[in-house]
Formats: sequence, C-alpha cells, structure tokens
Amino acid sequence: MDPRADLLFEVSWEVCNKVGGIYTVVTSKAPSMQENYENYYLIGPYFPDKLRGIFEETPVPEQCKDCFERLKQVGIEVHTGQWLIKGTPKVMLVDYTDFQYKNNEIKTLLWERFKLDSLSTQYHDFDEPVVWAWAVGRVVEELTGIFNKKTVLHTHEWMSGAALLYCKDRNVPLGSVFTTHATMLGRTLATNKVDIYQLDSISPSEAQRHGPGLWAKVQMERICAREADVFTTVSAITGAEAEKFLGRKPDVIVTNGLDFAKFPTLDESAVRHRIFKQRIHTFLMYYFFPYYEFDLENTLIYFIAGRYEFHDKGIDVLIKSLSRLNERLKKEKTNKTIITFFWVPAGMKSIKSELLENRSHFFDIKDDIDDLGEELRNTLTYLLVSGKQISKENIFDKDLLQDLKVKIRRLKQSGKPPVATHDLYHEESDPILSMLGQEGLANDEDDPVKVVFYPIYLTGADGLLDLTYRESLNAGNLGIFPSFYEPWGYTPLETSALGVSAVTTDVAGFGSYVQDKAKGRFPGIFVIPRKQSEELAIQKLTDVMYDFAHLSKHERTENRISAKKLAETADWKHFVENYIKAHNLALERSNL
Repeated sequence: MDPRADLLFEVSWEVCNKVGGIYTVVTSKAPSMQENYENYYLIGPYFPDKLRGIFEETPVPEQCKDCFERLKQVGIEVHTGQWLIKGTPKVMLVDYTDFQYKNNEIKTLLWERFKLDSLSTQYHDFDEPVVWAWAVGRVVEELTGIFNKKTVLHTHEWMSGAALLYCKDRNVPLGSVFTTHATMLGRTLATNKVDIYQLDSISPSEAQRHGPGLWAKVQMERICAREADVFTTVSAITGAEAEKFLGRKPDVIVTNGLDFAKFPTLDESAVRHRIFKQRIHTFLMYYFFPYYEFDLENTLIYFIAGRYEFHDKGIDVLIKSLSRLNERLKKEKTNKTIITFFWVPAGMKSIKSELLENRSHFFDIKDDIDDLGEELRNTLTYLLVSGKQISKENIFDKDLLQDLKVKIRRLKQSGKPPVATHDLYHEESDPILSMLGQEGLANDEDDPVKVVFYPIYLTGADGLLDLTYRESLNAGNLGIFPSFYEPWGYTPLETSALGVSAVTTDVAGFGSYVQDKAKGRFPGIFVIPRKQSEELAIQKLTDVMYDFAHLSKHERTENRISAKKLAETADWKHFVENYIKAHNLALERSNL
C-alpha cells in the first residue's frame, strides 16, 4: 500500500521518554515508517535528564528558524535532532516549561469547545501532558503552514490528545489519527478486579466514581476518539473495549509488531541461550547451594517479567499455579527442579546481606579454580588419556585442597534460601511475598518448584545476574504471562522472538492474535483462557507448566522453533500497512 501523506507527524509522550509499552511500539516501528515516509517526524516531550545517549541535537532547519523563534516568545521551545535508535529518525522535542502558565486557559478552552470537564483536576499527571500536547498542536500548526504538504498528525493515547484537539479547534489542514493502546477505564477496572469482559454491564460513567483525575483522562480519550478523522486501537479486544467505553468503533486495528532484523536468528538464540543459562546457573549455585544442592542439568528456568501489576499481569494466577505444580511434582517424586524468576521491579532497599556473603564465598572458591587455568586442563587431560582415576586428590595439590575445603565449609549455611534477592520496603504487605507465603512456596529443600523474586530492573549491571532484559529472557526455558488485562502484550512476543517458549492468554491482544495459529503438539506459544473463571486459568496454566516440564530436550527445541516462527509473523514489515491504511483514510476523510 502506497502512502498518500507527504508529511507525517507522530506524537507520543514516550518519544525519547521510556515509560511503558508505547516506547517499544514507536522505537521498533520507526525504521518501517522511514521506509514509507520521506518526511517523517516523531514529536515528544523535552526531558533533558533522560536524553543522554539517546538524543543528538541538531541545528534548527533554516526554514523553521523564524517559526521556532515565534513559538519561543510564547514559552514553547522546540529542540530538533535525531533519536539514536535504529534508523536515527528525526525528532522534535517540545519543552513546555515556560508554557505552563497557559494551563487554566487551555482547560477552559477544552471545556468551551469540546465540553471536556477538567477544571477541577489539579493533578500533575493530567495537566502536564495536556499543556505539552497543546504546545505540540501549535508547533504542528506552524510547521504545516511552512511545509505546505499533505500532512497527517498521528497521536498516541490521551497524553497526546490535546495536540489533535488544538488542530481541530484551529482547523489546521491535515488528516488526524488517534490511537488508544488501552482505555483508562478498562485498566482501572481490571486493576480493581472487575470483570471488564462483561462489557454490557459496565457504563462509561463508572469512571466518575474513581475521581476527577480518571474522569478527565477518560473524557480526553472519548473526545479524541470522536474528533479524530480515523480512530485506531492495537487489538480487536481493545477495540471492543473502546467501542463501549469511548463510544466509537475503531476504523483500523493497528496491530503491534517488532523489528525482527534486530533479533538473533534461531541458531544465534540457541548459542546465546547456552551462554546466558550458564550465568544463571552460577547465580543459582550461590543462591541455593549454600543451603542444599540439586541437579542443575535437570533444572528448568521459568519466568515472568514486567511491571508490578499484581492482578492485571496475572502474577496472582502464576503463584497459585506454581503452588499446585509444586504439589503435583512432589507426589510423583520428580527428579526435576523448576526455578521461577519473578523479574518484577518493586520498591527495594538493597541486596540481602546473606546473599552478598554467599556470593563472596562462592566466588572466592571459583576464583581459586579459575586461577588454575591451563594447569587444571593439562591435569585432567593427562588423567583421562592415561586411564587414571579422576579424584579431588589427583586434581588438586594437598595445600589447595585443604584451603578449598575450608572455603566450602564457610559457604555452607543453615536454614533455607530467601525467596527474594533484596530487602523490600513494606515487606509485610508486599503482594508477591504475601501470596508466596500463603501458597507455601518457601524454597524448602523438598520443593521441586523454587522461586526467586528479583525486584530490580534488568540492566546488565545489577551486581547479581548482570544480564540485560533480553539476555535474561533468552536464558530461560518458558516465559509465563497469564495476563488478565493486556491490550497487546510485548513481553510474550519478545520472548518467543528470542526463540523461547511462552505462555499468554486469550484476553491479551497478542494472545488473541496467535490463538488460531498456535496449533499442534509443539505450538511454541501456549494460550490459556482468562475470559472465564480464574480457577480455570489456574488449572490450564498448571497443566501447561507440568506438561512442559516433562518434555524431552528435543521436544523443547521443537517448541522453541515453533515459538520463533510464530513470533516472526508479527514483524513490522507485515503490520506497517495498517498504519498506512489509517493515514490514507484520514486524508480521504479530511478531503486532502
């Protein structure tokens, strides 16, 4: 499909400002947009503290200098440059610091022109994006006049909505597209454990019960959905939700994708899996082995990763399912061990002192072994080819062996491994720790299922695993994402794109997308039901985890291959046409 627009402005609060999943949408899609649009500009907020290493400022284009100077006189400063991601797309970052004096004036106009009632909201998280987006609207108005091309303005989420409404109020000649990635009311109700999939029983006015802050955001969504030339959502599930809560059925579903050129091949993923799994094995040795041992070669790594949304992300369902899996494996006297990581950032103080002590003692032993290097390899080679017995006494000299025995005794601890790597603030009320305790997941020696709550961001330099987010996913065997509310769901897609099997749900946008494609004995991606009862979800997830634990290595490889192939159908090179369709339709409806 050929794009009709000669100029495209794509506006998001998450341009050069990582907050959530929209950052992934925008960054991964940018190369595909550049391939289709010669004049493509991303517009975001200017937060200088967040720009180091990701934004390179460039001189203002000559044709824009007068315009930007006029904007500066009213408190709007535009920084032009390149976003240092693949393709280095052109960006404009709008500094609205000196424009905030317009806050009440903007909110008054929104009421008079669009009946958006926000005067009673004095909330930083509503007012700031609205002032910024209104400033963006004025920037777009100026640039549209300068460039004089067929222009489309594409705004993401309510935070960017005021830019669209400014252009509507001023009759700026452009086509407008508004995308909601999730509805504010849907997310709020889901967090409060309301069954949002019974849409007929929920009124949009329910938002008023949750305070003026939410009500203002819901109004912004509804008005932008109404006023946009084209309204889009990221999945059919969110589309049905938007039709009910926002009053308009989406014109186009702009399914989320990934740029698979940035992901390793299946063979590369297999190599990286072995490397990163060894890093996790090292961690497991100093985390668990001071208390008791198990066979690392017969151990599987399960994991969940994402924001701390206890119910929405299905963390509660995962814990209950793990408890049942633990009892099931105990009864059959399994020789397998399942380690489940909860890579969920939380309010933490510091790494547990006992873990730091264990780590120090472990690496003291490991360093002694590493120092032997070539000498140890030569000794082992000699013992093997000469047919001599391989024993500690034959490998190590007497003094070193005695020293190692002392260090090994120092490593050993009484009690049992902690369930969390860090001390947390308010541990007594932490939902994950509380439910792990209630469900008997305490890392007892006879538990086949063991847990590690890892409440820090995976940066690659955290002092423990020292793995990045994607390296951690790549090291695992099964990613588990039993979400109750997930308009799309990038984490299971990223997991499977790395050649790792994943679990998602039928109420997640990605789960709904793959549901009819994930077939056969080795589907790669398992889709469990969440539209029905929680009990059914727990049963199905327990079955999936149990069956996966009993797959042979060859069968897990088959499943890994299926996961990778299925994920690759969600490449932006396939999905970018949905955006082009929306943009073309917007120009058609605006008679441009």
